[in-house]
Amino acid sequence: MESNQPHLPKKSSSFSSSRDEKYREINRNLSLGSIKLEQSYEKKERHDQETIEEEREEEKATKEQEEEKEESNAEEPEATLLTISEDIDRFLRLLLAVEDGQDGSHEPPEIPESTVEKFVTLIEEEIAKYETGEEKWPSGDDELSLLDAIDRVSKLTSAVAKFSSEPKYNEAMNHSGSVLHHAMCFLEDEFHSLLQDSRTKQEAASSSSRTKQLPSLIYRFHEPERSASPSAESTPCESSQAYIPENTERLHRIADAMISAGYVTECCQVFSIARRNAFEVGLPSLGFEKVGIEDVIKMAWENLESEIATWVKAFRHTVTASFTAERELCEAVFASHRAISDRLFLAFANGAIIQLLTFAEAVTMTKRSAEKLFKVLDVYEAMRDVLPTVEALLPDDGEQDEPSVFADPKTEISSLRYRLGEAAVAIFCDLESSIKADNSKTPVPGGAVHPLTRYVMNYLKYACEYKNTLEQVFKEHKHAEKPSSFDEDRENSQTGGGGDGDRNSNSGGSDNYNPFAAQLIEVMDLLHSNLESKSKLYKDLALSNIFLMNNGRYIAKKVKGSPEIHQLLGEKWYRKRSSDLRQYHKNYQRETWSKLLACLKDDGLQVRGSVAKPVLKERFKSFNAMFDEIHKAQTSWVVSDEQLQSELRVSVSAVVVPAYRSFLGRFSQYLDPGRQTEKYIKFGPEDLENLIDELFDGNPSSSIASRRRT
Repeated sequence: MESNQPHLPKKSSSFSSSRDEKYREINRNLSLGSIKLEQSYEKKERHDQETIEEEREEEKATKEQEEEKEESNAEEPEATLLTISEDIDRFLRLLLAVEDGQDGSHEPPEIPESTVEKFVTLIEEEIAKYETGEEKWPSGDDELSLLDAIDRVSKLTSAVAKFSSEPKYNEAMNHSGSVLHHAMCFLEDEFHSLLQDSRTKQEAASSSSRTKQLPSLIYRFHEPERSASPSAESTPCESSQAYIPENTERLHRIADAMISAGYVTECCQVFSIARRNAFEVGLPSLGFEKVGIEDVIKMAWENLESEIATWVKAFRHTVTASFTAERELCEAVFASHRAISDRLFLAFANGAIIQLLTFAEAVTMTKRSAEKLFKVLDVYEAMRDVLPTVEALLPDDGEQDEPSVFADPKTEISSLRYRLGEAAVAIFCDLESSIKADNSKTPVPGGAVHPLTRYVMNYLKYACEYKNTLEQVFKEHKHAEKPSSFDEDRENSQTGGGGDGDRNSNSGGSDNYNPFAAQLIEVMDLLHSNLESKSKLYKDLALSNIFLMNNGRYIAKKVKGSPEIHQLLGEKWYRKRSSDLRQYHKNYQRETWSKLLACLKDDGLQVRGSVAKPVLKERFKSFNAMFDEIHKAQTSWVVSDEQLQSELRVSVSAVVVPAYRSFLGRFSQYLDPGRQTEKYIKFGPEDLENLIDELFDGNPSSSIASRRRT
């Protein structure tokens, strides 16, 4: 059985050898792979090392270059506005030469980009320092340097704009234009701040801490935000004079810079608003507050009188002081631009005048009344007096470089003055109506001066203090008219100046005809007629004459005390009225004392060569009763003028006392001494004098008899 089993194959030696060889080959391959891997690692390490060394070399080279650059920069001066400005000027000259064709080429030169970039960047940095408040914009050389640089930016922007089709030029134009706009906003703000700041001692603090203003370049229509009120310390005059020369010069330089850069509208707008605000804020310092037309019309006259006085002061001050100072300021700030200076001043003057004339126009619209005459004349005179100043300050239409869009202040003043003159004439002529309307039927107690007389004469006295003005307005408005109550004979006999034939003669048709004097005489004649009518209200003719004497003397004193009225009425008129006074005096004595003196006549006393005692007794009795009655009545009469009172008493005494003394001396002996004498002879001559001196005191007296009994 064992012999039948298959034999297992044996390993041959060749197979073993083959396997060993494979093992050896694998080992060799592994060894070679290790060797190659090691070689690869070594190669990579060498490459990395080389890369690191190269990077180190590059860093070293870069560092060396930077050090060389820093050394080079350290050796070169740092670029400043001054140094770069020279390069910009050279470039501008090249552009100008190309534009003029002087270099024979129409191609623009290569633009120095780095120089232009540095230049505009430096300007931006300079402006930024001042805008943020890091530094205060200095005056002097630094200010001039910055303004010169801004001027170069303006020229550069304008020059490169001509070659804007070139990409690099277009880029430079955009950049420089942006910086120029920024610079103009900065200058506008500085311009506004300088105009606002008139307080030189606080200039530094104000400049560093002021609130940023909204540039009109950005928001042109937000004017109210730019219209912040200036310092309340300014007045219409002081506001222009408060700028110290240094600030005025800075304003001038900034204005020149803005105008040359084409920003004339913005510059003028800022200046106009600031100066208008300064004027409006200054008005209250003169006591004048703006009042609407309706408010003026409704205002009580007592309040309006005060407002008019304040207005006159403010108006005169504005034209004579503020306008002069404002003109000087405009000419100083815009010294290089006369047309702009004139236009700005005209706008300022027109605005100020229109604002003030609004009040005056409202005055002409108020209800007319006699008491308003004097204030109307004050306003008229203010306009008349300032007009030459306005004409001297404002250019004539022919002298202006271009037509003005503003109303002419001279025309506005003249027009309103004419209307005020019309109002003044109408008010004065209304005095006639007032006299005619006074038709009271109640006599003044005691024959005193009538209130109408006092009113008219005091009114005329004050009115004639405006004599020259009233003559002027009457000639302007009533030259062709003549008083209807005047006939040729009256004009020739009662004209102003009388026989001296002075310039106030009212002879019709003459160049010397004075309509105001004629009107004044008509008023006086109306008053005279009115008083004569009122004198007839007294039943006692003697008292009627006292009334006429009182009023006549009052009028005469007022005329004599006013050279203006006396000159206008004339000497002939005055002599005529004085003659009337003397006649009233005679009439009074005749009506009162002639009857009393009749008791002292000799007629009828003697019968057949002897004195008739009954008749004598009746004469004394009549005299006593009559004198007592006169004394009782006329002590209540009023003669307030001391001189007239004294003249009347003296004239009465001169007539009565001597006649009584003579009569008493001749006939008292015919009365029995004692009770009979006491009964019929009540007065001695001295008693009469004392009693006459009690007349016209305005104090009612009891009868003499009753006083003696007491």
